[in-house]
Amino acid sequence: MRDQAESLRLRLSQMNQKKETKAIAVMSGKGGVGKSNFSLNFSLSLSKQGFNVLLFDMDIGMANIDILLGQPSHTTIIDLFHQHLSIHDLIKKGPENLSFIAGGTGLTKIFTMDEEKVHYFLNELQSVSAQYDYFIFDMGAGISEDRLQLLRSVHEIFVITTPEPTAITDAYAAMKYIHMLDKNIPFYLVVNRALTDQEGRETLQRLTNAMKHFLGKEVTKLGVLPEDRAVLRAVTKQTPFVLFDPTTKVSRAMFRLTDRYLANRTADEELLSRSSNFFTRIRKFLLER
Repeated sequence: MRDQAESLRLRLSQMNQKKETKAIAVMSGKGGVGKSNFSLNFSLSLSKQGFNVLLFDMDIGMANIDILLGQPSHTTIIDLFHQHLSIHDLIKKGPENLSFIAGGTGLTKIFTMDEEKVHYFLNELQSVSAQYDYFIFDMGAGISEDRLQLLRSVHEIFVITTPEPTAITDAYAAMKYIHMLDKNIPFYLVVNRALTDQEGRETLQRLTNAMKHFLGKEVTKLGVLPEDRAVLRAVTKQTPFVLFDPTTKVSRAMFRLTDRYLANRTADEELLSRSSNFFTRIRKFLLER
């Protein structure tokens, strides 16, 4: 009996010491900037460093994470609601111990559900949170009212853009819109498909300067990913580029970007306690809308 009591106290102590799962949303102002490819390869880069990651394909209607992995899934996040499946039935294992949940079609507004489905979704999500260091949500391009609930709940938002003027304008507009609703959400900016490192750095500087000048908002410049034909070859082979060829310039840039993010992780841990935790915030936004 004493051994059982000691074991219980130890488990409770470990649970209390477990840091909250960090929730990251990956978004873009417009489509076609490589957002899903970033989400997948960044998640794999974290997994390669020993972190437990659960990647959600939330780009409902344009879901493709499972296709990029070469692992088409017969179950998707839609089945959580339509078939009342458990989240355990939806989680698939990818390479490098990455866990993922495929997206699907047929439900365009996943966060405009009735209260019963909201509770079910959140309870299922919370039931697996202790198993993961990171939840990464690959969001659809742009902003809609239903996506805002999740975007306002996460700890951090990664914004993916390219040097194309329309992508820059849309990225700024998206960050501005979210910032006007919640001035405390941290933004991390990534420039994808830069023809040169200078072009990428200038794009980062242009956007961060605009956010600082017009909105008084500091944005973290996470990094630049170069244009690289290896990405297209990897997509054709349905293999993430960091696994297809870890030595190519885009893979090496992704690894550096991940290292840069993790180097700031300790300093950023205080963000995990901002106002309230992820589940408290998302329940509030989904049930009190």
